[in-house]
Amino acid sequence: MIINWAHAWPSLIAAFLASGVEFIEALTVVLAVGAVRGWRGALIGSGAALALLLAIVAIAGPALTRIPLHWVQLAVGTLLLLFGMRWLRKALLRAAGVIALHDEGAAYAAHIQALRRAGGAPAGAASPYPRRAAWDTLAIAAAFKITMLEGLEVVFIVIAVGAGGVGLLVPASAGALAALVVVALLGWIVHRPLASIPENVLKFIVGVLLSAFGTFWIGEGMGVAWPGEDWSIPGLAGAYLLVALLTTAWCRARAAGRASVL
Repeated sequence: MIINWAHAWPSLIAAFLASGVEFIEALTVVLAVGAVRGWRGALIGSGAALALLLAIVAIAGPALTRIPLHWVQLAVGTLLLLFGMRWLRKALLRAAGVIALHDEGAAYAAHIQALRRAGGAPAGAASPYPRRAAWDTLAIAAAFKITMLEGLEVVFIVIAVGAGGVGLLVPASAGALAALVVVALLGWIVHRPLASIPENVLKFIVGVLLSAFGTFWIGEGMGVAWPGEDWSIPGLAGAYLLVALLTTAWCRARAAGRASVL
C-alpha cells in the first residue's frame, strides 16, 4: 500500500496531538502508582494495556476496509465531530474561566493519597513500598485501568482519523505512537506529572482539529466535493478556531459581567 504523505500529514498531526493529551493524563496516574507501589507493577499494568490496545487497532482497523468507504466516512465523521465538540466545549469553558482548569499536579497528589490509603501506608511516607513483589495486584490494576481508559480514546481517534481514506490508518497510528514515545520519554526524564505543558491549549487545538476532521469526513460520506480536497481541512479548522475564540471571548465577558454584579 502506497501512502501519499502529502495528504496524510493532517491525520498524523491530529492523532499526535490528541493522543498526547490522553497519554499525559495516563502518565499522571502511572507515575503515582510507580512512586507509591513500585515501578514494576506500574510498568506491567501499562504494558499489558498497551499490548491489548495495539491488538484492537490491528483487528478493528483493517476490518473497516470491508465496509463501503462512504458509510465509514459518514459514521466515523459524525462520531469524530461529536467527540471533537465535546473536547472543544470543555476547553472553551476552561479558557473563559467558567470551569476550573485541569491541574495535573493536583491530580497527581490526589492519586498518591488514594494509593497510600489503599495500601495502608502512612500519609507522610515518601515511598512506603520500595521493594514490592513482582505481582502487585493493586499497582498492576491501577496502571492497567488508566492506560486502557485513556488508550481506548486514542484507539478511537486513530481509527476514526485513519478510516476516512485509503492509507490513512498508518500515519494516524504513527502519530499516536510518536505521542506515546514523547510522553513516555518526558515522564521517564522528569519523573513527575507534565503539569507545565498547557494541556487546555492542547485540548482546544485538538477539539478544533477533530471537529474539522469530523465535518470533512461527513461531507465526504455525503458526496460533497470539497475545494482542494484534503486541503479543505485547514480551512475548516480555521473556521472552527475563529468561532471558538469568539465564543471564548463572549463567555469570558459574560462571566466577568456576572462577577461584577455580584
